[in-house]
Amino acid sequence: MNELPGLGGVFDNYNFIANVREWDEVSETVTLNGAALPRIRLAPMTGAMQNMGYDEEGPYYYEAVQGCLKAGIGLCIGDGYPDEKLQHGIAALETNHARGAVFIKPYINKKILERMAWAGKAAELFGVDIDSYNIVTMRNLVSLEKKGVTELLELKEAAHNTWGVPFAIKGVFTEADIALVKEVKPDVVVVSNHGGRIETEQGSTASFLQRYGKVLSSYTGELWVDGGLRTKQHIRIAGALGASQVLIGRPLVIALLRNGAQGIVDWYQSLMG
Repeated sequence: MNELPGLGGVFDNYNFIANVREWDEVSETVTLNGAALPRIRLAPMTGAMQNMGYDEEGPYYYEAVQGCLKAGIGLCIGDGYPDEKLQHGIAALETNHARGAVFIKPYINKKILERMAWAGKAAELFGVDIDSYNIVTMRNLVSLEKKGVTELLELKEAAHNTWGVPFAIKGVFTEADIALVKEVKPDVVVVSNHGGRIETEQGSTASFLQRYGKVLSSYTGELWVDGGLRTKQHIRIAGALGASQVLIGRPLVIALLRNGAQGIVDWYQSLMG
């Protein structure tokens, strides 16, 4: 409940609860019409020691990547404080000869470009986690900044021209975020309220995607979504609402804690049943 560090969320976990509940509610108004099942990716969760109960950071990243590769689940890594969190994620990808989506917090651009260089060989996509600015403790600790169009366009250019990979904006959950997307036109938009963990508008990613998915699709190549997806039916609904990929966090961490990398394989097989 409410605890950060930890996997809790603000507003007495209101958004986290809404994320889970409203996929079922939205399903009552959505026609699947044979929509393709979106690809599943590991969400870019970090902080194994602070948030998940690990004694060390490294083992989580290696085991999570190994489990996802065995299950056929796509990969994401993220960053945090200290820098070893991102470095462990990069090492886990490189050790397993894998590539993943790399999401970086909204530091000043110089620092983001430096992190792109760290991860360049392992990245299949670079993204900025714009809503991380709303994590007050992190913002004050590492000097995050609220991103505008100019800063995001510079990063998009670096992703395309320096690293030859797509660029994503993650954490789209407000009308102001939609205005950013309209100007930047990223390759990927990730609808997310950070798993219900941060101070933002109240509501669910399911409802936001239903309300704004078509608008967002006109400004980007792909829509991804995270938050509260727990069943195959939830994933189908996300697809019907325009998402081509979904990010899964807590269920994969729980599966990993239960039975290591094999736990992720077991979870995926049970989900797809």
